[in-house]
Amino acid sequence: MSESVGSEVVSAMLGGVFSASALYPLEVLKTRMQAETKGGTSSSSKTGKEEEEKEDETSCPANEQEGIEAKDDDTQTTTTTTNNNNNATTSSSTTSTSEQSKNQQHLKAKYSKAATEGMTSYASLMYENEGGVAPFYAGVVTSAVQSATEKSLYFFAYTFLKNGYVSLTGNSNIGALSNLILGCFAEWAHLPVTLPIDCLNTAIQTDDKNRGAFVLLGSILSEKGIGGFYKGIEAYTVLCLKPAIQYTVYEQVKKVVLAARLVTNNAQGRTSKTQVEDSLTAAEAFFLGMFARVIATMLTYPYLRAKVMLQSTYGNAKVKPTIPQMIGEQFSEGGVWGLYQGIGPELTRGVFSAALMMMVKERIGVVVRGMIDGNNTSRIEAQQLQRRDGK
Repeated sequence: MSESVGSEVVSAMLGGVFSASALYPLEVLKTRMQAETKGGTSSSSKTGKEEEEKEDETSCPANEQEGIEAKDDDTQTTTTTTNNNNNATTSSSTTSTSEQSKNQQHLKAKYSKAATEGMTSYASLMYENEGGVAPFYAGVVTSAVQSATEKSLYFFAYTFLKNGYVSLTGNSNIGALSNLILGCFAEWAHLPVTLPIDCLNTAIQTDDKNRGAFVLLGSILSEKGIGGFYKGIEAYTVLCLKPAIQYTVYEQVKKVVLAARLVTNNAQGRTSKTQVEDSLTAAEAFFLGMFARVIATMLTYPYLRAKVMLQSTYGNAKVKPTIPQMIGEQFSEGGVWGLYQGIGPELTRGVFSAALMMMVKERIGVVVRGMIDGNNTSRIEAQQLQRRDGK
């Protein structure tokens, strides 16, 4: 029997919003730590040198003017005085800029070091230097919209493709490989819509000037055009496997759990089958969601970090490295740990996010399926669900 596309979409959307909002501070930590590089001061050093070169170019005309012979003593005196004032102003400006540059380099070095120490150190540094808890919730609305859109479109495509596969093959028992392929296609189906939102959210989380979403949106459009929202899309040749692996593991283990439950019910003489018996308990969905997310994250994390760095660290670079080049650079700088820098908050946030999302989806799914399918027994089954999860 085919699954209801509507119930899958609604339950996934609500589950996505809940999990994204509840764990958003960990999302910010994950993104910020992924974007840090070992040579975190390189961009600051480059900026400082460029500013000094510009200041040297500005001061050159004054020095050349000082060497021109004046026609009379009054003009020469006035010119010399003006040049001395200009040189003093330039020197003061250079000193101030140099101090600011050094302070920025020092702070960025502290952030880079904290990223290698763990999320507690990084979170403490953010709290002390960026104004308390506010930075941990920068972009939370955008993230909730992204999660709702991504989850609803993914499950819309996945359920549609799954039902089509069952109709074509006549086999409702979909294997792991087929599930993986369907999951990859479903992931690619939502990228044209969700990748721009993801790019904007990454820009909000890593922006050190605390500009708003609309300002950053305009900045990306003016600098890069529409293509600026699709930076790092090549990483999804591998990253599309992450949700595919996660939901494939989830679905395959879920089949085993439900099959075992059916055998137990038959052994106890209970032969009637309801929607409640086709769903996992809250605890089962929670822990199974955690397990599936851990496996998917560990297999795809190096590509995930490379994608974030491409969107942030190398966002305005004229020559950008490829994803494999960035992974090779991370490995050469930090070994295996370099590939998995920021994995702590990613696993913590991702695992609990997936667990909460799947738990909420399973619970809401029973109610929504009953409402959409017009099942008159949905209220009774909801009561059965409450009694079963309360045990």
